[in-house]
Parts: sequence; C-alpha cells; structure tokens
Amino acid sequence: MSNPLLTHVKKILFIASYRKDRAPSQRFRFEQYLDYLNANGFECHHSPLIATPEEDKIVFGGKSLFKKSVVGIKMLYRRWSNVLHRNDYDIIFISREAFKTGSDFFERQLKKSRAKIVYDFDDAIWIEAISKNNAIFRWLKDGSKTSRIISLADLVFAGNQYLADYASPFNKNVVIIPTTIDTNSYKPPVKKEKKEVVIGWSGSVTTIQHFQYAIPALKILKERYKDLIKIKVIGDEKYKDDELGIQGLAWNLKTELEDLSDFDIGLMPLPDNQWTWGKCGLKGLQYMALEVPTIMSPVGVNNDIIRDGVNGYLANETEEWVEKISRLIEDPALRVAMGKAGRQTIVDQYSLDSQKQRYKDYFNGLLSK
Repeated sequence: MSNPLLTHVKKILFIASYRKDRAPSQRFRFEQYLDYLNANGFECHHSPLIATPEEDKIVFGGKSLFKKSVVGIKMLYRRWSNVLHRNDYDIIFISREAFKTGSDFFERQLKKSRAKIVYDFDDAIWIEAISKNNAIFRWLKDGSKTSRIISLADLVFAGNQYLADYASPFNKNVVIIPTTIDTNSYKPPVKKEKKEVVIGWSGSVTTIQHFQYAIPALKILKERYKDLIKIKVIGDEKYKDDELGIQGLAWNLKTELEDLSDFDIGLMPLPDNQWTWGKCGLKGLQYMALEVPTIMSPVGVNNDIIRDGVNGYLANETEEWVEKISRLIEDPALRVAMGKAGRQTIVDQYSLDSQKQRYKDYFNGLLSK
C-alpha cells in the first residue's frame, strides 16, 4: 500500500499573457480548472506575461515607447525566469503564446525541459491582428508561429473543430476541449418584473464591430416596439447610439453576472470569415448558462451549440433576425422554455463539470507515457 505522504504532486506551470481574471481566453479555458486540479493531485502555478493593470495600460493604451520598452524588459525577465525553472514542472501549459512577438524562442526553450508541453488556443490566432496603439511593432508579429508552437507540443487543446483541423497537420495529438462555463457560478436569476424586454449584447472594445451586424434588425425592432424594448451593450463604455437609445457599459468582473442576467434576449451576431470560424461561442454560452434565450449568427461552432428553434435561434439575414427576435419579444413563455433548453445544453456539453474529468485525464495520460 502506497504511503500518501510519498505521493508525487504533479506540478503544472501555466504560461499565459495576462494575470488571473483579466482575459476570457484564460478565464474560461484554464483558470476555472485550477481549483479542481489543485484538489486532485496537481499543483498549479500561473505565470502571466503582463502582470499588473498598470502594465496593461502601457502595453495596450499608452504611446510612450520608453514605457513600453520598460515593460518589455520586465516581460523578458519573467519568461527567462520560467526557462531557468523549467525542470521544476511536470507539465508546462502554454495558452496561445509565451511571448508577444512572432518568435517561438521561449516555447523552444521550454520544450527542452523534462516537462510535457500542452498548448491551448481558442481563436484563429495565426491570422494576424495588430492594435492601433501597437502598429509600430507590426514587424515583430508572425502568425505562422502558431503552427510552430503546435508542432512543439506533446498535446494540443483546440477550442473547436475548425481549430483542430488547422492544428492536426502539425501535431498528431490534438483534442477538442470546448470553452466552458462554471454553471455553479452562472446560476439563472429570479427574473424581476420589468416594463421593457432587454435585448443585450456583450463583448469588448475590439469586438464591438460585430455588434454592428445586428444594427439594421434592431432599428426595425425599435421602430416596431418603441419603449417595449431596451437595448443594452456591455464591453465598450464609449459606444453610443442615440437612435437606439444605447449607451455602452464597461465590462466589470464584479458585476458581470448581474449585468448579463438583466438580458431577456441575448445576441451574438458575427461576420462569416476565417477569423470568426475560430471563435468558440463564449458570449452565447454565457447567455445560455443564465437561461437567457440566445440568437447567434450561423457561423462556425455556433452551428454546433444551437439547435435552431429548440435551445436558441440561428439567424443570418436581417429579416430573419427581426422575425426571431420578435417571436421572443412577444412570447414570454417561449423565452422561458428556450432559456431552460439553452441552460441544459451548457450543463451537458459546455460546463466546467462536464469537461473537468477529461481535462484531468488528459494531463494524467500525458504523464503516464
């Protein structure tokens, strides 16, 4: 009989761009699994590249090259520290990339450790996107590094089938781990009586452009239903549309669940292109987990998440958006039934509880080889 005091605690180093609770690609891909892993034979360590809110502002909002350079030096120091301690870990989990340039230098250095390398991605990140504030650093980017990192990994977690299809030519050990919701935290609220039906969209400053695809339908609906509907936008406090009565709200982790729970209908419009094919449906999953009836564009993984007319709606052309949103506005019972069906889909297929055993088993499987 083995002595539990001698049982080896398996150490995992999570390499990521941001501090905890900062980025959806981390919160819903690995951060919410940390407590479970820590309670089941693993010791988890998180190493963010950009470690403070102040560094965030400098990297993404500031224009001072000197300040950006200082943060860059700190980032280099952190990754070199990871390299020096690489053999302290059994698994090194890389979320998207180790460093924000086109180089895979640090990934190759980490590969030289005794640790197994797990690579996780949830977007078509091989398609390059540069923020305006960092356009001067465009020459440092190289989208092809994604395939090189994939080829280094011992195991690849892809967020959907499109991403898995991209990764498979570069690595034979690719599995699909969907983006998941902790349904123990995301609990449907008791709905308060309101005069209006709240139609909501949630995103970010960078994805507010996707909301624009719903504008033609929303203008028709506003003209039709007047004050019976209210349109709410979360994620870009600078967004404003006087015609639709919209003043955007900033995303706030502390009020996120309360803000989303105010929605009576949740929207996730998307253009149909290679970038959106890589999306993992997060905003729709959040709505559905809260029993908010959800309408998505039939793009990429959305077609897998939604069974049209059962647990949500898929809508393409403006007329279809108008028709399906109208059904939900006019039929409270339909909103309730569709919301409950959507919640059950999340519980069964896209929840933390539905995937956590698989997550742990893949790590244990790697270490048993």
